[in-house]
Amino acid sequence: MAIIWRTSALAQRHAEIGGELEDWNGMGTAWFYADSSERAKADYETVRTRAGLMDVSGLKKVHLVGADAAYVIDRVTTRNVEKIMPGRSTYAAMLNDQGKFIDDCIIYRLAVNSWMVVHGTGAGMEQLTSVAAAKNCAVVFDDDMHDMSLQGPLSVEFLAKHIPDIRDLNYFGIWQGKLLGCPVMISRTGYTGERGYEIFCQAKHAVHLWDSILAEGADMGITPVQFSTLDLLRTESYLLFYPGDNSETYPFDGEPCGDTLWELGLEFTVSPGKIGFIGAENHYAAQGKERFKIYGVKLDGTTPADEGATLLQGDKEVGVVTFGMYSDVNKHNVGIARMPVDCAKPGTALIVRNSDGTEIACTAEEMPFYDKDKSIRTAKG
Repeated sequence: MAIIWRTSALAQRHAEIGGELEDWNGMGTAWFYADSSERAKADYETVRTRAGLMDVSGLKKVHLVGADAAYVIDRVTTRNVEKIMPGRSTYAAMLNDQGKFIDDCIIYRLAVNSWMVVHGTGAGMEQLTSVAAAKNCAVVFDDDMHDMSLQGPLSVEFLAKHIPDIRDLNYFGIWQGKLLGCPVMISRTGYTGERGYEIFCQAKHAVHLWDSILAEGADMGITPVQFSTLDLLRTESYLLFYPGDNSETYPFDGEPCGDTLWELGLEFTVSPGKIGFIGAENHYAAQGKERFKIYGVKLDGTTPADEGATLLQGDKEVGVVTFGMYSDVNKHNVGIARMPVDCAKPGTALIVRNSDGTEIACTAEEMPFYDKDKSIRTAKG
């Protein structure tokens, strides 16, 4: 049984609308609200067509401060952090000594020697703390800082009522100031493949901001969104979830857990020519030696693939669908899958077998399925 040792200041608000708090990353998180199956579909449509507000405070916020902070982050992550200027952020991966993925994160440069790394359920903080030992770098885990995600095409319309220059905030940019009377940091980031923003605030202001955004945004159709809706949004947007898409969930026989960035399609997170980060030599040596590939599948009909559905080529089991979804909004039936390298080519004929034995014809397809050129999530103005 998981031990919930972190508490969101919004826990009571979730309970009031039927939220069942379950563990995610040590925090009680509103995975589901009342009538969760129908709610997930409605929440998905809200984010894709209007805007939804989500409590993602379960993400771990780690501050790194000091002259050696940049060195620590550069050593632990795959990005060249010296190219990140104050007021900007970037997405990065973290590897172990074997060059295998252990966590992903967003690196925020708040000031010259002040950084924040926000990560999920992996070993990111442990690695940062280890590298920072005996360096001029303080590592502080900040559970007072809460994080609300306002995602969807109307998110900018709502924020622009209070922050006129929000339309000028670039993708992965940071804005700091006052929203609804409270000090906040707003980043142009999210986990939905949609135009969206993350609002960081002190715990004491979280309820006021949550209530005010929902009250003011009601006439725009802004509603609270349950955490599990992210699976629908991320699947069509090619946003991986650790450990749900990884070998920690779908292990190889006789092998320790761990996937390479080449296998996950995350090699783009390595800054060109970067060396010296943990696992770098093994990362580069693994190129061309992929045991599998994360790749998309597009299914016939409207019955989605089960989580963990078997993937077949002919009558041979070749892989697994980590998550599938059908979208009434975008009229596609798609999934993220782990499959052999030679299957990961557009148009490869495959079959999905769900847990009840239902078999659904599908083809391998490149991801993302939604916003292929990323013009929606990166839009400005």
